[in-house]
Parts: sequence; structure tokens; C-alpha cells
Amino acid sequence: MAKRKAAEGRPANEGGAKPGAGKGGGFKKKKQRTNDNKKKEPVEENPQPAGVNGADAATLVPVTNAGKDGEGNEGEAAGFRNKEKVLILCTRGTGARFRHLMLDLVQLLPHCKKDSKLDTKNERMVINEVAELKGCSSVLFFETRKKKDLYVWAAKTPEGPTVKFLAQNIHTMSELRLTGNHLKGARPVLSFDKQFDESPQWRLIKELFKQIFVTPHRHHKSKPFFDHVINFGLVDGRVWIRNYQVSYQYHKTKVNVEDTQLVEVGPRVCLLPIKLFEGGFRGKGLFHNPEYVSPNSIRSALKRRAAEKRKDKFEVDQKKKARKPKLPRDETAHAFE
Repeated sequence: MAKRKAAEGRPANEGGAKPGAGKGGGFKKKKQRTNDNKKKEPVEENPQPAGVNGADAATLVPVTNAGKDGEGNEGEAAGFRNKEKVLILCTRGTGARFRHLMLDLVQLLPHCKKDSKLDTKNERMVINEVAELKGCSSVLFFETRKKKDLYVWAAKTPEGPTVKFLAQNIHTMSELRLTGNHLKGARPVLSFDKQFDESPQWRLIKELFKQIFVTPHRHHKSKPFFDHVINFGLVDGRVWIRNYQVSYQYHKTKVNVEDTQLVEVGPRVCLLPIKLFEGGFRGKGLFHNPEYVSPNSIRSALKRRAAEKRKDKFEVDQKKKARKPKLPRDETAHAFE
């Protein structure tokens, strides 16, 4: 094409072709140097960070746990961040009901971590090491004895304190099938009986429950609102734990606070405190419940009572046989057999 145009006396780039065009008819953009015309600014020998003496000093604000409205989180000090994590584990051989209770508590605690079953029942000091590896500061340990008795250990690791409970009257959520329901991961409102403030051991147990069951503010697995209440009642020296949903009644897209109701969700469990230790699964005993009777003693007493009843019945039968008159033997009774 270019040769034919040259023969006709026309320039080669005539007819629409533009200088610098390639095979595709496009342009090759040249790299522009933007730093050639800029003047180099002098560099100070000892530059100071921004905000030390200038107007940017107001931007150096310490990070706190305050909300958007400037208020702190539940009365926490400035700069404090609650990083509470709870380790939940059980011993090997735990029954189905006890395991379902543990899983129900896992659903109520979004800041918890589960671990595999513990093989040993005597060396509980290993739990402190497991909690340290998991980055947890609290522990809920479910210990099963004879596949009948459940002991719940609530502890702060590794310094303590530790409380040992006997779990009674256990009812899981799958067993109850109640109508209440709340969002998974929502933060709970803890309600404690006023009797917790009457004695030092109950005050310590109350503080331990608060640190275990309170969901940390702005936790990545939690919801930013409250829609259920966990109640800790104190009756007959036992802690009765119940979980309720806060149900609101809506009237024309408005919430009527007066019609607010509590609907039970579950689970249900009763905890009888046995002993309070100073350290994490170790240390001297700070409190021992004098009203505690081991389940083995109760079962053995029931067996002795049943054995005594059988013995009394046997003696009554022997006395009846002794009072029954003995008739003389008829020698002709077998003659026609």
C-alpha cells in the first residue's frame, strides 16, 4: 500500500494513517516523568513525628473501649478491653445428657472454646496448661463419676479461685422443648439473687459467674444487643440457673414496654457448691460445705434401707411359718398315686 502511494506521489501516511500508529491502529503512550520538574525539598536531619509539637497532636488519642456516644463499656476503666475467653471441656465417658448440657452452655457463651475430652480424672493441673495454650482465662470443666454423677468445676486459671459443684436436676433444651428462643450470640443480662451478697463465699461465686457468663463487649461472635436473661437463684444453699427470652409486644411498629414478658428457653441445672479452692485446680480450701453429702453415701444408705426392709420381711415370713400348726403326716396319702 505504501509503495503504491509512493508511486502516485502521495505521502505514505496519507489516507487516515497517523504517525506512531501500530498494527492495531492505536497509539503508544509515552511514559511521562513527573519528578523531573519537581523541586527536591530539603530533608531535615532530625525530623520529629507528627503531632508532638504541631496541630496534629490532638490525633494521638489512646484507644479505649468506649462506644460511639463516648460512654465506657459497663463501667470499665479507660483503656481496658475485656478479652475473657472460657475453656469448656469434659472427661471421657461422659453420658449423653451431661454432654448435651455442656453443648447448651456452649451455645450461650459465644466467647468460649471447646477442647477434646480429658483422659485423666486425677491430674487436673493439666487443665491449666490446656487453658494457657488456648488463650483462655476461665474454665468450665465437666467431670463424670461412675457415669451417674456430674461435677462442674468453675475456675480462673492459673491463679484461681476454683469452685467445685455437684450438678443436680439437669434438663437440656432438647429435652424440655420450651417455646422460648433467642438469637445465638446475643449478650445476656445476668440476674443474681440478693442472697449472694450476704456471705463472702457467695460473693466470690457471684463474681466468678459474672466473669464467665458475661460476653465481652464487641466480641466478633456476639450480637450488639441484649435479648435474653440468665437468672442465678439461691435457694436451699443451691444455685438454680435458668435462661429466659425477653419477649416484646409490638403495637403498630412500636414496642410496648409494659407488655414485656420472659419466656423460658433452657437449659435447667442446679449447682450445689462443695468446696472452694484458692488456686486454679489446686491450693488450700477456702470453704467447705458442711451440708454436702456425696451421691455414693446416698446410694449406699438407700441400699441399706432396702436391705433392712427385705430382712424384716423375711423375719415376718419366718414367724408366720413358725406359728402355722403342723398337721400329722397321713401315711395313706400316696397310696393311690
